[in-house]
Amino acid sequence: MASIRKREWQTAKGLQKTAYIVDYVDGRGGRQRQQFVRWKEADRFRIKIENQLAEGTYRPDANKVTVSDLCEAFLDHCQGRMERKERMSRKMLTVYRGHVTNHILHPMHGVGRSKLSQFTAKSAGDFRDRIRTAGVTVPTTRKVLSTLHAALEYAISQDWIAVNAAHGIRVIGPREEGSKKIMAPSKADLKALLNTADDDLRLVILFAASTGLRAGEQWALRWRDVDVAAGMLSVERRVDVYGEEGPPKSDAGTRSVPLSSIMLHQLKEWRLQSKFSAADDLIFPNMKGRYMGHDNLVKRRFKPALVVAGVFDVNWHSLRHYAVSTWIEAGLAPKTVQTFAGHSSLSVTMDRYGHLFPSDDHKAAMDAIAGDLMG
Repeated sequence: MASIRKREWQTAKGLQKTAYIVDYVDGRGGRQRQQFVRWKEADRFRIKIENQLAEGTYRPDANKVTVSDLCEAFLDHCQGRMERKERMSRKMLTVYRGHVTNHILHPMHGVGRSKLSQFTAKSAGDFRDRIRTAGVTVPTTRKVLSTLHAALEYAISQDWIAVNAAHGIRVIGPREEGSKKIMAPSKADLKALLNTADDDLRLVILFAASTGLRAGEQWALRWRDVDVAAGMLSVERRVDVYGEEGPPKSDAGTRSVPLSSIMLHQLKEWRLQSKFSAADDLIFPNMKGRYMGHDNLVKRRFKPALVVAGVFDVNWHSLRHYAVSTWIEAGLAPKTVQTFAGHSSLSVTMDRYGHLFPSDDHKAAMDAIAGDLMG
């Protein structure tokens, strides 16, 4: 059982102070104590500790480790995973660091000083409310809570806590906030863009709009990934903005995507003209045969081509949306679209693209799509 005792003392300056101390015996038989300024806080902690001891979820280190300590250990852990190439990219680590520095450990609305033993679902909910009040958008708030959730999962793996306090914390905002409508370019706009682009840019745009690959996946493709006889493309890796290669975004990202006959012909012609045509060479390299600099390509070539074509409200990722939209229009089954797009779940596909119509003739559908685009 835990008990609360009142402590009163006078400071060197003559100020009268009061505190409430919770005394209890942990699961190992050790005597523990925790001090609070208010009796309500002490009583809340007493109840929590008694419940944890009764349920076997008490973790003594939770009284010593703060959220700030946890975040430092979590980021070190992620750094190690990145160096060992264990599904942790430099980009993701940078995102985690940003969320930790700018929000979780923020001096005003952060939770860095909270001890894990005192960090509850209410604490996580209050943190969410504070950053929303500070003007953080719904999508960013969700991502920050996702990072906090990941850090707390790490704490569980270290036996510092038994329950993830951020689990199930929802972020609700105005319906229009945080709901990005999928905007794919029209066929007319895409054709205008293709007619404006030079031959090299035209092919990479056509490839993206046909295969639906994410930019990092497209730039990581090598000639060995193309099975000409089967008309299939293997997606097995991606490259990030730092030029570091790693696995796809999720397990579902490792996939095979059918190529149209027209696209296969285009790739054959491209390979014959390329200085980098060996099996291990990149299909779409830069001038030196290295990974394409995506931001540089978009800034120097893609955006100027959009301006000349008179096409607006289109970005590179819109080409992926175009591909998925045409698969839906061609009648591919929902599960097939999910597979080809590399979505982590069918619900992601359905939430973003709506109802799909089934078709088993995937190769014919790809040919029809490419023929319509190239015609």
